[in-house]
Amino acid sequence: MTYAITGTGAVASIGAAPEEIFRSLCDGRSGLAPLRAFDRGRFNAQQLFEIDDRPAEGVDEPGRATRFLIEAVAQAAEEAGLGEDLAGIPVLVGTGLRELRSLELWWRDGVPFDADGLHFEAALRHRFGAVDTHTFAGACSASLYALALGWDLLELGEAETVIVAGCDVVTESMFGQADRVQFDPPPAVRPFDTARQGTILGEGAAAVVLTRNPVAGRPVHGRLRSVAVNCDAHHQTAPEPGGVTAAVHQAHQRAGLTPADIDLVVLHGTGTPLNDRTEALVTAEVFAGSRPALTGIKSLTGHTSGSAGLLGLITALSALRSGVVPPIAGLYDPLPEGADLHLVTGRPLTAPLRTAQVNSFGFGGVNAVAIVGGAA
Repeated sequence: MTYAITGTGAVASIGAAPEEIFRSLCDGRSGLAPLRAFDRGRFNAQQLFEIDDRPAEGVDEPGRATRFLIEAVAQAAEEAGLGEDLAGIPVLVGTGLRELRSLELWWRDGVPFDADGLHFEAALRHRFGAVDTHTFAGACSASLYALALGWDLLELGEAETVIVAGCDVVTESMFGQADRVQFDPPPAVRPFDTARQGTILGEGAAAVVLTRNPVAGRPVHGRLRSVAVNCDAHHQTAPEPGGVTAAVHQAHQRAGLTPADIDLVVLHGTGTPLNDRTEALVTAEVFAGSRPALTGIKSLTGHTSGSAGLLGLITALSALRSGVVPPIAGLYDPLPEGADLHLVTGRPLTAPLRTAQVNSFGFGGVNAVAIVGGAA
């Protein structure tokens, strides 16, 4: 069984809609910029992939994660022809930190903030009349975890259509933790490169509409063929090759595919030493004998946490539709474990593409892998 993807929506530091984001990825346009809302004197690192929507530099405001989520859902719902009333449609949201930044501003600066705003349900109900809403806090793999639950609702016949979304903004506390761990702040995110120094956080939101029976005449972006999720519980932050490998194999089996059927892989590609090495080892093992094109987006968007998986999936859909694979920016010298992999670098790759795999690995060993195919 496959499910049609009839609507997409996204915002990130490199664009305010899926088409603009994909163009930026193909053109190598980065969203990395000096800190806008945090006091630069408090931190070693001075850069973030922030969405530039604040009223002035050095001024922050509450509710930004909610605002980006609403925008992504609105884009996807409009494209799918759902209108403004989502009362009968489940909305599943994956996130890492919800509205923690708003809570920080309330606690430290006294910015007015109601506890109900920490979740997204009230805003979704107010904007779209959505009453069946669920938020899942699952860090880096949160949006693909939500995608798996959306698949289950369709598979069990509990819904005809679902909206799956993910969102996160950078909080000062999370940025501070990353700043203390990375004593020498990375100047850039360089996935799968021998000179990689670590990741840099980013902001973003993404949403897709899944349906069992697309309306005749409405566009279909692609079809979701499978989603696999496991939790190896190996370590709080360190990935475990066995758990990652199992998730990839499970995704292939559920889709009825072999590794040779995969034309494109959108890597998790955080630019951190251990994550990239593990993902390279697993990818080389799984795809031994076949060479799908490999790309990643975090060098231009930053690590957008809760929205990262869906941003990767929307990128995969754009690549399948256009036959163009954006390159991995900042990758000049592939790490030894990835030397024999088909990493797309330098310029976009033009190639016939039928099926794509999207990787998303989170804290605590929550591994999520999605397989999408073209609209046909």
